[in-house]
Amino acid sequence: MIRSELVQQLITDNPDLTPRDIEAIVATFFDEISAQLAANGRVELRGFGAFSTRARDARTGRNPRTGELVAVDAKRVPYFKPGKEMRARLNV
Repeated sequence: MIRSELVQQLITDNPDLTPRDIEAIVATFFDEISAQLAANGRVELRGFGAFSTRARDARTGRNPRTGELVAVDAKRVPYFKPGKEMRARLNV
């Protein structure tokens, strides 16, 4: 499901809210998750899972087109760990 499909599903499920309101809610939700992760925080949604970041060390990569060695800087990447209820629903 992509963001526009999520918004459309919420519009269908909540006819009392305007599409503009639902779009604002979804945008705020994703913006807050992004802001918390950018601040090295963690976002936990009970029954769904937890979003966090993980550190990746610097390494030497390889350009797939030319085969040339390239230095890849250390960075932080987003990580999602599904909750117990999510895993149970996926593994029925």
